[in-house]
Parts: sequence; structure tokens; C-alpha cells
Amino acid sequence: MRRMEGVTYLDYSATTPVDPRVVEAMLPYLTERFGNPNSLYRLGREAHAALEDARERVARSINAAAASEVIFTGCGTESDNAAIIGIATANGRSSGHVVVSAFEHHAVLEPAHALAKRGFTVTELEPRPDGTVYPEDLEAVMRDDTVLVSIMHGNNEIGTLQPIAELAKVAHAHKAAFHADAAQTLGKVDVDVQALGLDAMSFSGHKIYAPKGVGVLYLKRGTPFAPQMLGGGQESRRRSGTQNVAGAVAFAAALEIMDEERPREAPRLAALRDRLVEQVLSRIEHARLNAADAPERLPHIANFIIPGCEGEAMLLHLDAAGFAVSTGSACSSGSLKPSHVLLSIGLPPELAHGSLRVSLGRWSTEADVDAFADALVPIVEKLRKMNPLYEKTIAALTRGA
Repeated sequence: MRRMEGVTYLDYSATTPVDPRVVEAMLPYLTERFGNPNSLYRLGREAHAALEDARERVARSINAAAASEVIFTGCGTESDNAAIIGIATANGRSSGHVVVSAFEHHAVLEPAHALAKRGFTVTELEPRPDGTVYPEDLEAVMRDDTVLVSIMHGNNEIGTLQPIAELAKVAHAHKAAFHADAAQTLGKVDVDVQALGLDAMSFSGHKIYAPKGVGVLYLKRGTPFAPQMLGGGQESRRRSGTQNVAGAVAFAAALEIMDEERPREAPRLAALRDRLVEQVLSRIEHARLNAADAPERLPHIANFIIPGCEGEAMLLHLDAAGFAVSTGSACSSGSLKPSHVLLSIGLPPELAHGSLRVSLGRWSTEADVDAFADALVPIVEKLRKMNPLYEKTIAALTRGA
């Protein structure tokens, strides 16, 4: 599983391979138990029972107060969109103030921008250089008409964890709802929606070794919500569309495996991450770990700046050498613009262009990390020799240090 067609996979934040145990759990619902969960005959009832069992298992994992607070969606992006637009426009509301952090995934930023076009006012709150949004900074932008705050649990590019419980308290003190995108944190750290004080939270199946095409929206009972998917009234009229039963079963199975393995896996990944960081920073002159001073970090993500090298060029050379990494969010990998996440924490564009994200997972090993560092060092040396501006870049960095 670790090596797939000669590739050492180090991009688990982009997506994860489906765990064979998850495939085994979901397979019957793709074949002999294929019924529509809304049908009344036996095949339908079996599918419905599997769907509700999956809902209860997910609710138990995240400590939801009731299984009905779990809504299955088609992906994490749909879950984010439904939360942002659905809560902001509940009860026919067409104006108000919405706060999002400036380094959110585009699945949150774009619906926020759509709300701005409808008449809402949107504040993009910038994190500090350590990649953290602090409660006092949120307090400073709250208004009497703030209806929703959305700040991600863990950043998908730089891996910083946010003080969600404290941020939610600020939002609630102003009678605003609080949503968090947890696509990168579910399964990696403890997610307790009641302890965090959340009104809504979004999850994605393909980040936890389940297949693509299934997500979850946690929506606290009583939270005003306008559904975005209309039709047959499935998911208690909050998300119409025939449910992906196999996907829901896979999501629940994958999450339970992650919960069971997390006490061993999280420290293992953190040790691998630290080994990776040590190797890159000690062997590549002027390399930096982004948001290195963050109070809390995810165990599986490290994001580097390598001055004098373009991120895309490093990625392509690493690909040729058999390593799959990214320059940031996989959803924006086709963009030539510097990462909005790195710009939001104060990096200048010329440095943000030289970023590299490495994300580790279930099949990552020390040998993978060591081999990656061995491959990266000569690639960086080669690219720097080809860069006529390298010496000027380093001189400017040295003056700014």
C-alpha cells in the first residue's frame, strides 16, 4: 500500500487511499445490499438500517447529542457550503454580518463571497504569523448583526490548530452561530462537538481513508438552517438526494478505525513529522518551516519555504523522482497564484511561491521521510543554480532577518 506504482505518497492531506478494511465494510452495499434506503421493501429497509447505523456511529465518535444531528452529504465542500449559506440565510434572512478567517479553504471562502453578493457583509479575519486565530482578534471584529462565524479547526496547508472552543464562546457571546471546517482534523485529533461548543462542523470522507464522494455536516439540534439541496426531503429535509449508503457505511467504518488507532498513530505521525522537519531544515540552507511558532499543530502536516526555488518546479522534480507532495491545497494546485494561506500569515508573494507541503499518513515510514530528504536536497541545489536571482533573494532575506 505504501508504494503505489513506484510512488512514495506524501500527500495525505490532499486525499487518502481507501483502507482495505473500509472497502470490505462498504462492499456489500455496492453489490447485494444495493437498495434505495427510501424504499419500503426489504432491500430498501436493509439499506436504511445500514444508513442509520452509520449515522449513529458517526454521532457517537464526534459526541453529537443525537444521531439526527449528523447529515450525510456528497463531500466536504458541500458540507461547508451548506453550513455557511444555510445558517446565514435561515428564516429568510438576506443580510447580516459573517466572519470567516482569511486562511479558510475555498469551500468556505467562496460561499462567503457568494453571501457578500447577496447583501451580507463579510469580514475575512487574518490569522497571526504563527498561523493561529486568537479569540481577542475575533472579539475585535464582532458586531451586533454578526450571524455566523466560521473558522477552520486545522489549517489544511500549514497544519496549525485553532482554539475552537474559545472562539466559539466569543461568537456565542454575540449570539452568532459558530461553524468549523474539520476536514483535516477528524480522526487525527479528538473531535468532540459538544466540548468545542459548535453549532456546525464539516467533515470529508476521503481525508480519513474512506472513498471520495461522501461527507458529513454536523448540525446542532435547533440551529436555524435553510437547506441548499431541495427535492425528495431526505436527511430530514436538510439535504435532499438519494443517500450514498455505501459511502456512509465507509465513513463510519473509517472513522472508527481512526478513533481506535489514534492513541498510537498520532504520536507516530508527530515523530515522523519532526524527523522530516529536522532533516529538511538541517540539510537545506535557508529553508523554513511555516508557522513554526504555532501553539498547536496537527501531527501529519509540515509546510516549508525553500527560498530560491519555485514550488511547482520542486513538485515536478520530486514527481519525476517518485515522490507525491504538493505546494498547498490540492484543490488549487492548478493556480499560479501564491497560496492565500501563506499570504494571510504575512509571507511576501516571492517567498510564498517557494512553498512545499508534505503530509504524512497511515503508510508513511521513517524510510519514506529519509528518502524524501535525500531526493529534495539535490533538487534544491539544482534549481538554485538555475535561478539567477537566488543570491539577491538570500541577501534580501538576510537583511530582513
